[in-house]
Amino acid sequence: MLTGSCHCGKASWTLQGDPGSITACNCTLCRRYGTLWAYDYEGERIALTGETASYTRADRDEPSLEILFCPSCACVLSWRSLRLRKDGRRRIAVNMRLAPPDPVQDLPIDHFDGLDTFEDLPSKGRCVRDLWF
Repeated sequence: MLTGSCHCGKASWTLQGDPGSITACNCTLCRRYGTLWAYDYEGERIALTGETASYTRADRDEPSLEILFCPSCACVLSWRSLRLRKDGRRRIAVNMRLAPPDPVQDLPIDHFDGLDTFEDLPSKGRCVRDLWF
């Protein structure tokens, strides 16, 4: 199990099992937050604990997700879809930058172009430690 917590420790997440590759996105939110995402579904392998506040884009008529952050120290914990999938599940991702470095440093990084094409980009063989150290 992987864990991550905000700076003040009032909010945290857990992710059960293999997180797979970690996504670095260049969209207008992710690049500003500096996040690295691991994905699953709310109430399945990912759990959040503690109080969170949320931000939903005001520049979109129908935003697709909300950013969840600690209201005390403002660390970004996760994003959560605002819509359920057809199977009733809700997509969620946690910010791997909140995890201790050792358990996640060797996880591979996938790059996603959330700014222009909304497509996966070449991975370049990098892992989390390449973006941290």
